[in-house]
Amino acid sequence: MKQQALIIIFFVLIKTAGVGQVLTDSNYIDINSFNDSIKIAGKTMLFIDSNHSVTAGNILQQQFVPFLQFSKAKKIPQHLVTSPTYLKFYLYNSGDTAKNLLFFPGSLFDTIKIYKLNAASHEFYENATDDGFANLLLQPGEKNTYLARLHFTHVDYNILSPQLIYPKYMDTYKRIYRSRVEATKIFGYITSGMLFIIILFVAANFFLYRKKEFLYYLGYAFFNFVLMLSLAVLNHITGNLSSFFYGYFDLVLLIISGIFYLAFIRHFLETKTTYPVLEKSFKLTEAFLLGSLILYSILHYFTNWYAAELLLENLMKVILLGLGIMFIIIAFKQKKKLLTYLAVGNAFSIIFSIISLLLIWYKINGPVIFQNAIFYYNTGVIFSLGFFLLGLAYKNRTELIENLKQQAALKIDFERQEMENQIKLIKAQQEERNRISADMHDDLGAGMTTIRLYSELAKNRLGSTEVPEIEKISSSANELLTKMNAIIWSMSSSNDSLGNMVAYIRSYSLEYFEGTGIKCVINLPEEDLPNIVVAGAIRRNVFLVVKESLNNIVKHSGAAEVHITLEKVSGGLKLLIHDNGKGIDFEKLRQFGNGLKNMKKRMDDIGINFSIENNEGTLITLYRAIPDF
Repeated sequence: MKQQALIIIFFVLIKTAGVGQVLTDSNYIDINSFNDSIKIAGKTMLFIDSNHSVTAGNILQQQFVPFLQFSKAKKIPQHLVTSPTYLKFYLYNSGDTAKNLLFFPGSLFDTIKIYKLNAASHEFYENATDDGFANLLLQPGEKNTYLARLHFTHVDYNILSPQLIYPKYMDTYKRIYRSRVEATKIFGYITSGMLFIIILFVAANFFLYRKKEFLYYLGYAFFNFVLMLSLAVLNHITGNLSSFFYGYFDLVLLIISGIFYLAFIRHFLETKTTYPVLEKSFKLTEAFLLGSLILYSILHYFTNWYAAELLLENLMKVILLGLGIMFIIIAFKQKKKLLTYLAVGNAFSIIFSIISLLLIWYKINGPVIFQNAIFYYNTGVIFSLGFFLLGLAYKNRTELIENLKQQAALKIDFERQEMENQIKLIKAQQEERNRISADMHDDLGAGMTTIRLYSELAKNRLGSTEVPEIEKISSSANELLTKMNAIIWSMSSSNDSLGNMVAYIRSYSLEYFEGTGIKCVINLPEEDLPNIVVAGAIRRNVFLVVKESLNNIVKHSGAAEVHITLEKVSGGLKLLIHDNGKGIDFEKLRQFGNGLKNMKKRMDDIGINFSIENNEGTLITLYRAIPDF
């Protein structure tokens, strides 16, 4: 109110001087006196409608003052930002041809309307403009008074600097006007390009993993992308679009991107369970910013309270700044790597944002890129993006390691379960084998023993009379009993050891050669044998091959002596059966029938190498590789 009173007093004091003013030729600006452009502040009158009371009917009765007497022309006070402002100037075309020229009042303005006063009737002819430049046309010898009605953009760095420009010079003028921010615009385009790549990257992650944090960061990156691209495109561009952006929309983009970023941090760090203080603070801030943004929009479009609008704008920025500082402090106290990445990115963003705000507040905007507020804001965003990518890479790597650990644990559990199932199956099989062998031993064994006993009793009763059938019964019973004992031995799980197999082969061999006239030399060490589990199938097949070998020696070799030896060799064991007979004629194997083929097949089935050769008799070798032996 004090400032408004001072303006009114100022206008009253100069009113007496204004009443007596007489319009002379020196007040007119001859548009033929310059070739390209001219600043007309020295011949321009100014009136600011701080009470919003001026109409088309009373504008000419208002007290205009010389523009140069208004010391705040290049720094419009906050309380005057929403006040309609009028510039009055006089133009004269001394030439003999009609001339076109452009009026440029400065920057930034929401709307510009040009009124030409008809000298005869004082009628207003409106010439509205949307691009910040108004077209004026003067006929030869024409003198006219012009009024420019301006509405400032809702920012605190509006500039009044009225100029006249010839259209042919327009391109050069714009190039010169915008050249001071060319480096900043290029840097803005580069930053926008980086953000666009980030948007594509985050979008791909969202569609790949369907995680909410990527969706929120996508919103943050998108609104920042629109903000930075608009800053680059509209920097030093005049007109309605530029006024809308700088006066309202840039803050909307900034606050919405901030809300998305807070939501991203909440989900990315899972603050609901890990950092409840941050969770509560962030949610309250999101609600406050959203409510403040709605109130800001109401103030902007439906009131003239620019001071309240600016206060709310600064409050939202300070809230974001304070929350960012709080986040950084908590992050460094927690000393967690993922939190630290985001905190460092935030720290850079805050530092450069503060520099940017200081440059705006103190109206520092020189020709060098390092004096431009936008440059520092973009730099802060770049650092923030860089550390976000580092944090994302770290989190993905951590989650990958965790997933691998979980998969490994699941695999171990699955393998353990499989092993337990296998053990249960083997145990059940062993129990079944033991049951069958016990049944065979108890029932079939007893039966076969009874048959053998009765055949022997029958032979004794017959005396010297020989009955071939009884002899065959007795022989078959003995042979069947031997075979059954071998089957029972192979099926019993209590015999599943190398030592047991060696002992059984030793016992059978010595018993087999009794009464044959063939000396059997056994070299099967039982004391120094490795503790190896030998399954029943392996024991049975090895025994049958040994049995077939011994049978062939008795029937076909003509040997006087046989050696059965078990040797430890590098990487495994060898079982050697060597007789000193006539050897084997490989060209006449009919005498053995399919015996040798069956022996080799049995050994191949259980992974044992089988070989037979002549070596001062016949040498049969069984070899089994044993890992780590």
